[in-house]
Amino acid sequence: MRVRIRGRDQRSEKGERPPEASGEAGVDTEINPTVPAADEPAEAVEVTPPEVVAVDEQVTEKVVVDETSEPPPSPPPPSGRFPAKEPLGLVSEDGVVETGDYVLRPIPRILAVANQKGGVGKTTTAVNLGAALAELGYRVLVVDLDPQGNATTGLGIDARSFELSMYDVLMRDVSLEDAVEPTSMKNLFVAPATIDLAGAEIELVPSFSREMKLRRALEAVSGDFDFILIDCPPSLGLITVNGLAAADEVLVPIQCEYYALEGLGQLLRNVHLVQANLNDGLEVSTIVLTMYDARTKLAEQVADEVRTHFGNKVCKNVIPRTVRISEAPSFGQPITVFDPTSRGAIAYRELAKEVSGGAA
Repeated sequence: MRVRIRGRDQRSEKGERPPEASGEAGVDTEINPTVPAADEPAEAVEVTPPEVVAVDEQVTEKVVVDETSEPPPSPPPPSGRFPAKEPLGLVSEDGVVETGDYVLRPIPRILAVANQKGGVGKTTTAVNLGAALAELGYRVLVVDLDPQGNATTGLGIDARSFELSMYDVLMRDVSLEDAVEPTSMKNLFVAPATIDLAGAEIELVPSFSREMKLRRALEAVSGDFDFILIDCPPSLGLITVNGLAAADEVLVPIQCEYYALEGLGQLLRNVHLVQANLNDGLEVSTIVLTMYDARTKLAEQVADEVRTHFGNKVCKNVIPRTVRISEAPSFGQPITVFDPTSRGAIAYRELAKEVSGGAA
């Protein structure tokens, strides 16, 4: 039985031939002129079955009701981040994508770039994402909590050109504003680190409220910046805990290889511990796939696995594995300055738009 809605055969939407083309009898408008008048014998009227007429009337009444009701809300996109000026999606702890009202995060935003696995691109992401956000006009502070100080040198800051570092902020209660150094890029600043931070792990043990030192230091400057990116060391010690306790969100870079997935579970467990005991507002809001090599099947499988478990938390834009990104730190420049037209620079610019809510 065929159902007509507003004079159009429902099967035509599925690509089937309309009844007038196939010679079938139906309820289309071209057949209506052949219907006998009311004074002709009832036996001649057999073109439209009574049950079809009833269905047509029922469908017509339903359509009228639908027109008077409010249109249903449009469903969210199936995967990836949402388009420009659209709110970002949220995912529950069990990995189920939540639909409904999505809230765009207000600035200032404090993000801890953390992953206990080393070599996944934490410092590279903190430096280049910060530079790309600065290009968009945001005031960005990169807080270097890694004793290696790679974010400091990657932004062109020589260890001999400053007196105060994050060690002094954490251990000597120096104001963070006094330790902030400007970079060669407009709107981009860095709180530098030195090798002294390696000893802070032990020195913090007997300190009072040792996990909240960085949080108190950031409270004085959070209003001066739109984004604060905390580059955490590749460990789960007290320095990383300080970074997680001070942040509102966690940005997790994941290398597209198997070992990177193994350490992710432990990191999430530690994030939940910090949530329960130190910072109940902390959440894993952003996951960035780094060192993506499209030539390998493994990279594609890891990316699919991460997207399956974390849904819209995984950024749509991935960071490719390129030599130019690896060369940029040796010149003390982010990739957006070192080679503005390279694939890596374009990828981090698109990532900055996505993280800030302005993805195209």
